[in-house]
Amino acid sequence: RFPRAALATPHHLASAAGAGILARGGNAVDAILAANLALGVVAPYLCGYGGDVFAIVWDGRLHGYLGSGRSGATASPERLRAAGHATMPTLGGPTVTVPGAVRGWFDLLERWGSRSFADLAATAHRFAAEGFPLTETGAATIAAAGSLYAGVESWSRAYGHLRAGDTLRQPGLAALIARLGEDGPDAYYRGVVADAIAATVGGAGGDLTAADLAAKRGAWVDPLIARFRGHDIAELPPPTQGVAALEMLRILDGFDLGSLTEDARQHLMVEAVKLGLADRQEHVTDPAHMRIDPRALLEDAYIDARRATIDPERAGVPVPGAPQIGGTAYLCAADADGLCVSLIQSNFLAFGSGVRVEEWGINLTNRGASFTLDDAAVNVLAGAKLPLHTLIPAMVLRDGSPTHLVGTMGADAQAQVHVQLLERILGAGDDPQAAIDAPRWRVEVADRPVRYETRFTSEVLSGLARRGHDLVPTTEWDMGMGHAHVIAREPGGYAVATDPRAEGAALGW
Repeated sequence: RFPRAALATPHHLASAAGAGILARGGNAVDAILAANLALGVVAPYLCGYGGDVFAIVWDGRLHGYLGSGRSGATASPERLRAAGHATMPTLGGPTVTVPGAVRGWFDLLERWGSRSFADLAATAHRFAAEGFPLTETGAATIAAAGSLYAGVESWSRAYGHLRAGDTLRQPGLAALIARLGEDGPDAYYRGVVADAIAATVGGAGGDLTAADLAAKRGAWVDPLIARFRGHDIAELPPPTQGVAALEMLRILDGFDLGSLTEDARQHLMVEAVKLGLADRQEHVTDPAHMRIDPRALLEDAYIDARRATIDPERAGVPVPGAPQIGGTAYLCAADADGLCVSLIQSNFLAFGSGVRVEEWGINLTNRGASFTLDDAAVNVLAGAKLPLHTLIPAMVLRDGSPTHLVGTMGADAQAQVHVQLLERILGAGDDPQAAIDAPRWRVEVADRPVRYETRFTSEVLSGLARRGHDLVPTTEWDMGMGHAHVIAREPGGYAVATDPRAEGAALGW
């Protein structure tokens, strides 16, 4: 018998927070918000209260939500060049865009929630105020981030001393959560919190102002849809890379992958990924600044032409452009009434920009690092502009109803993991957990290698090498290949799967 409601996140404490809401009669949106609020406390190296959020929700029809933030109204390449930057920096004030997560949480709550924010945030508040024991994975992730933030005193005070088993307390964040529960999103985007964010960013050389924060709004959008293996795949439109994932899948849908050897199948998948990533680099940014309609990348004639460039026996050229870094958290939830939520939330890189609003415990996103200073590129920095986003929750439908909720963290790897998982689930017929457990590869942008987990067979690797792929091994289980989760609709309930590359839990009720 399958559970009638299910939830998965990349941290077991966050999963427990969400499952507790389901157990008390909350719906899928209630549960995923409770889980996300807790996740921002227990895994601040993946997501948090200074990041962005994106979601696809099914309530009888599809709804897309873009919770990304814009650059400061006065931001420009010229200002950064004048400050001595030849390229877009990775960290620091100039990389901070307006955080969209808090607004997004309240927007989702207003539309579908059945509980108050304070109720849903109770577990998160307790973890922030009283603390929680840091896992070995969490401690190792923080230690790895230490080299990035070595010069950031506020980060070092909060996290630099932590070891596995230590209790991590975040009193500033607890105060922020309590304030949000009392006063709603205006407590973040106006008043003392917004003033503190603007002052901290300005002190770090950024352009964000209190007026930029006050202007924050999310966007309700129609997801993009493409056919793959007899199903409809829903992804979010730009500024996300969802269109690139759909392009990859559409290219592959023209091949009879089931008749091929495993190495030939993996080769075609790698080549389709390269084409999609190249088009993402060329075309995707704030939709108001794009030079083409993103749906043009999914038209039959264009897909056929791109597919025809693939040589079944030879690797194509590397993907041009700059890689998209990142650290992200994907969550999904579904309930007994059929409400389904595929959601993703991120600081961008680990703890974000390294600009930390210490009195409120906010690690501000560095999503602005996704911009370029190349004036000829569509994703060039500009004032009040949305940057290219790698975050892409997905949903699979058949005959007009959801069959799977799918997503992963992983920056450039996200669309690639969507391709690998969906081909295994919808093409090869693997169950979700087997598909998640299978070894993965990742095509590098602006570099030649295809990095791969070492559990691939020698036959697959030799076949790829023979075709000219530059293969670089990583480990057996590489977090750089993403933390994926899947919920699948089954008779009378749901099957739910979580990624062994994370420290999460897949729970049902």
